[in-house]
Amino acid sequence: MQKFYNKAIAGLVSLLAVTCLLGYFCVDNTFLRLSLFPAAKSALPWYAEPHTDIYQGGNSSLTVLDDKFSLDANFTLSRQAQYPLAAITMVFGKPGKVELVDLSPYDKIVFNAKCTHANSLSFSVATFDEQVSQREDFVSYRAPATFFSCTPEWTPITLDLTRMEIPQWWFDKFNVELSHNKYILDKVAKFSFGNSFQTPFEVETNIQLNEMTLIGHNWAYLYGLAAFVLLSWGGYAFWFFRQHTLALTRELHDKIQRDRPLVAYQQLSVEPLRDKDRSAILHYMATQYANTDLTIEAMSSAIGVSRTKINDILKSELGFTFTGYLNKLRLTEATRLLVQEEDANIAEIAYSVGYKTVSYFNKLFKEEYRCTPKTYKSLCDKTAHNKV
Repeated sequence: MQKFYNKAIAGLVSLLAVTCLLGYFCVDNTFLRLSLFPAAKSALPWYAEPHTDIYQGGNSSLTVLDDKFSLDANFTLSRQAQYPLAAITMVFGKPGKVELVDLSPYDKIVFNAKCTHANSLSFSVATFDEQVSQREDFVSYRAPATFFSCTPEWTPITLDLTRMEIPQWWFDKFNVELSHNKYILDKVAKFSFGNSFQTPFEVETNIQLNEMTLIGHNWAYLYGLAAFVLLSWGGYAFWFFRQHTLALTRELHDKIQRDRPLVAYQQLSVEPLRDKDRSAILHYMATQYANTDLTIEAMSSAIGVSRTKINDILKSELGFTFTGYLNKLRLTEATRLLVQEEDANIAEIAYSVGYKTVSYFNKLFKEEYRCTPKTYKSLCDKTAHNKV
């Protein structure tokens, strides 16, 4: 059994190590964080670009002061255009080559914001719509948007990317039903931070955004980890109990095989023995072991050998006392009956081999074989069934 336990412990330690490593990998890839600053080290390449209402004939202005380590810009909103606009955009890709990036694993964007004047600003995402959008026309992109407050003090902002609203003008302009208001962030061209209808006019405002990070999750890794844990640990448990049963069965079988030459009661009764007393002792015990009233005193009287000599002969020849050898005989025969007599119950076997009480038989059997007679019979039945 020790060999089995060593193997089981080695397997357990290996499986635990693999589970921990895989768990670390899966958890790390499930909960996603992607920093956009500094721009040069971001996993998503992007560049800043000003966007105003000049193309509408407006007079709003915006000047980018920093786009390397933050978004820092000055803007002034004019009333001249019908739809005043001043925004700083983060365009994914490189100048002259816009890329559509997959941001669907992310559901939040967090950053710090600061403005010289208290303001309500807008945040929008330009996402490509296969049915409507033209690759080079950003106006045709679905642009779900939301708003956030910007004050003279640094304020942490968290925006939910999954719960923004597409402006109504987009549905009107491209003749799309308002009910088709879902969007997917799998093809995003840019982010825009700009004014809202509450932004003050004709006032130069400085806006600063830093520590911008996308946060999301990919549950597929955790599902995969759960499946691995269920299958691997379930498989290990199945293997452990199956191999433990087989190992215990082999150990019991080997023990019984080792004991049989010492207690071969059927053969001892007919083997020629030189020593008369030795022969008489072994023959008597081999034929009378099933007698529930057998004692060393009764045997001494029956064969004419003192109890002291009986114990001395058994100890020197077989290494047992009278009681020890008698129990070996009875228990060895009990193991044979447990295997061969399928219909016999434990009590019948205990009485047939010479025990007066089942509880005492169970106690001695467990001390000898480290399992109960019932467990032993069950193990032998399983082994026989597997062989068939």
